[in-house]
Amino acid sequence: MEVYFDNAASTKVLEPVKDIVLKVMTEDYGNPSAKHRKGMIAEQYVKEAAEIIADTLKVAPKDILFTSGGSESNNMALIGTAMANKRAGNHIISTGIEHPSVYNPLAYLEEQGFIVTYLSVDGNGTISLEELEQAIRPETILVSAMYVNNEIGAVAPVEAISKVIKKKNPAILFHVDAIQAYGKFVIRPKRQGIDLLSVSSHKIHGPKGIGFLYIDPRVKIRPLIYGGGQQKGLRAGTENVPGIAGFGVAAKFMYTDHDKKMDAMTELKDYMIERLQEMDGVTVNSLKGNLSSPQIVSASFLGVRSEVLLHALEDKGIYVSSGSACSSNHPGVSGTLVGIGVKKELLDSTLRFSFGVFSTKEEVDTCIDTLKELLPILRRYQRG
Repeated sequence: MEVYFDNAASTKVLEPVKDIVLKVMTEDYGNPSAKHRKGMIAEQYVKEAAEIIADTLKVAPKDILFTSGGSESNNMALIGTAMANKRAGNHIISTGIEHPSVYNPLAYLEEQGFIVTYLSVDGNGTISLEELEQAIRPETILVSAMYVNNEIGAVAPVEAISKVIKKKNPAILFHVDAIQAYGKFVIRPKRQGIDLLSVSSHKIHGPKGIGFLYIDPRVKIRPLIYGGGQQKGLRAGTENVPGIAGFGVAAKFMYTDHDKKMDAMTELKDYMIERLQEMDGVTVNSLKGNLSSPQIVSASFLGVRSEVLLHALEDKGIYVSSGSACSSNHPGVSGTLVGIGVKKELLDSTLRFSFGVFSTKEEVDTCIDTLKELLPILRRYQRG
């Protein structure tokens, strides 16, 4: 039995997604900027996907900017708004557990003269609202916080964060990296006070290479890519119509019977946590129930290096992650695990198990039984 528990890295594409991507590539392959019928058909796919996605957020389709994925969306949100608003100030606030696609643009902005404050988190991966309030300065122009942490599944109190920001200064923009949250949570940017929202398709059973950035109409933002003026001049280049069409299908699927899907995933997550806690020398870093995201379980295995355990599981047909797959080719200490206070001896002994809508209890049992078989052997080997 093959067990794929790396859905936070990427998910299997749905059959209807595959079908529409193939159709657009081989039949309706026109350029959406073209004035003839083929172009108009292609443009319609883009329009329909924007309408579907906008409806899941209860925002206007014109406020959806299609990108190449989550990293570009985060770069656009941070660099685009910082550069457009630098006359208002040069201070940005973020947290100590963000994804590299947030950290690295912020590092770039620091090179350009911006000042970035990073907020600490508690043992559950949650920032202090008091620390946030104290960090806001007259020159603060942007706050960026991850909705769901990609390593441990911690859920940020997004609406409460926005209230603190807007009470202090309504002009400060609030960006949310929702790459692990979209499809798993009901997100309402208008109600939750979110000005910019980054999302990626391949986390929700859609194609790779496509994402979007929601931009509130009042946000001043500069493009990162200049050219033919597509998407209201905010992102030049011919739209990825097959990817966009597939993204729309995946979004509609995830938000159809949404509560039922997420209740089942949360039940599976809780079951995984209970089974992991049966074993000696295992520390679970994720919370049960609605206190963390339904798709992510982080656990540390005393006495076994994560890379060794990952490949031992792989040999048994079980696929997991030792952290964010987006940065796993660049090994280093996880800022998230350090931030939540994971013991030093467990930092390099942590795996992430992440579920999709097709994950099963039988797969969890297979994974746990395999871990029970492997851990004593690997611990003896590493001690030797």
